Amino acid sequence: MEGVAKLNIYLVDDDKFCLNLYEQHLLNLGVEEIRKFETGYACLEQLIIEKPDIVFLDHYLPDCNGLEVLDKIKRFNPDIFVVFLTSQENVQVAVNALKYGAFDYIMKGDKDLDSMTAVIKKIIHIINTINEKRPGFWKKFIL
Repeated sequence: MEGVAKLNIYLVDDDKFCLNLYEQHLLNLGVEEIRKFETGYACLEQLIIEKPDIVFLDHYLPDCNGLEVLDKIKRFNPDIFVVFLTSQENVQVAVNALKYGAFDYIMKGDKDLDSMTAVIKKIIHIINTINEKRPGFWKKFIL
């Protein structure tokens, strides 16, 4: 997939099996920078050091819930694409996640890997579109 190697992706999930499964899927797609976190606060601490392009975030975490992490990520940097990837089937959680800035909401299950791939393609398209528009904008100020 074109453009995927440049992405920096965080995976936040307390389930080690899911973390490893998603990491392997991303590696197969060609992603080179992947960070895994088993707690929300570990992810948030790393945000101070580097900026991920995408955060795949579980709702149930041992130290806090995904909505709290989403809120803190968006306050820190609203440009980070946060995608909920969870087994939480509560419609209200999905609505709140999208309401508070999540880019998408993926249910864990048979099609979660396909959904991850589709969301990454959308995000790459958005990033490329923004980057195409940005040079013309900056040229006004530089020239």
